[in-house]
Amino acid sequence: MKISDILKDNKVTVSFEVFPPKEWAKIDDTKRVIEEMVQDKPAWMSVTYGAAGTTSGFTTEIANAIKKDGVTPLSHLTCINSTRDKVSSVLDELKANGVENILALRGDKPKDFEPAETPDYHYAYELIHDIKAKGDFCIGGACYPEIHPDSPNRVEDIARLKEKVDCGLDFITTQMFFDNDAFYNFREMCAIKEINVPIVAGIMPITNAKQIKRSVELSNCSVPKKFERIMERFGDNPEVMKQAGIIYATEQIIDLMANGVNNIHIYTMNKPDVAHKIMEGLSAIINE
Repeated sequence: MKISDILKDNKVTVSFEVFPPKEWAKIDDTKRVIEEMVQDKPAWMSVTYGAAGTTSGFTTEIANAIKKDGVTPLSHLTCINSTRDKVSSVLDELKANGVENILALRGDKPKDFEPAETPDYHYAYELIHDIKAKGDFCIGGACYPEIHPDSPNRVEDIARLKEKVDCGLDFITTQMFFDNDAFYNFREMCAIKEINVPIVAGIMPITNAKQIKRSVELSNCSVPKKFERIMERFGDNPEVMKQAGIIYATEQIIDLMANGVNNIHIYTMNKPDVAHKIMEGLSAIINE
């Protein structure tokens, strides 16, 4: 099923992100994670592509596992340091396996990144063009509620997002954020610039204080004083921090839904128990 069709209903949806293992020997462990997560009936599940496509061969395998477990898969596809031939091959593989949904991304630059001398891709919109030309895929894109790290300012960032959407995106999913007001401001800016595709709000439950530094670097997001105090008070106690992080994420989602945000994407970090606890906290709201 295409995610664009799921989003047409304008019902509350909660989806999950998982990532493939770094080595094939652990592929069955990831499949067991998926088997647990599908019990919570996510609207769809996305699977990442790995830095610069380092685990690209595993992405289709995991997407297939998601589909076999009865959930719509969304396959990430990054283009940084990739080639058009490689992208074409991956698209053929996804199409052959019945994967209809792709999240088109430039991708994060890995450590010690060395760009190709004459890269085929510089930006995600170039990838979106190639996906559109290749077949009938539902295409999603990424966005940053608090500005892309490479953008000089908000105006430029929204302009680039508008260009990307106009290339043929069916929906956009935000990077993680911890301050809902930042999302509401971003949503308003999108409306002003007539970015009219559905916006899926990405939520990362911080269950370990060590997560926060890397999370903030990747998403360019701020940390509200409220959450800073939570980490200061509970960060040294893993069990308590985990519970506090789950509660904070759940409260974030409830506030978003109360303010008309129907589509939530949870960055699960492959932790079924965390995803389950959040879904438990939302059970009556989702089924309202």
